[in-house]
Amino acid sequence: MVTLTISLPDTMKDWLDEQIEDGEYATASDYLSDLVRRDREERISDHDERLEDLRRIVDESIASGISTRTVEDRIAEGDRIVRERGFLND
Repeated sequence: MVTLTISLPDTMKDWLDEQIEDGEYATASDYLSDLVRRDREERISDHDERLEDLRRIVDESIASGISTRTVEDRIAEGDRIVRERGFLND
């Protein structure tokens, strides 16, 4: 285990002290460890959700089949969308 020294604004330190006084955590270290653990779990969960979204998009793309549109048709559609959204002036 390592020792970490951090600086907090008074309001955050007061909050931390309240959590300890309320019996929610035994020490500031317990509170910060729990905070880091929950943040890690949330980030992993977010990553898993994004990965699942990407898999769904790929599966839908594969299921839609091969397009009969030409490259030129696709570029023209992209240009039209860009113009409609105001990103490109004629």
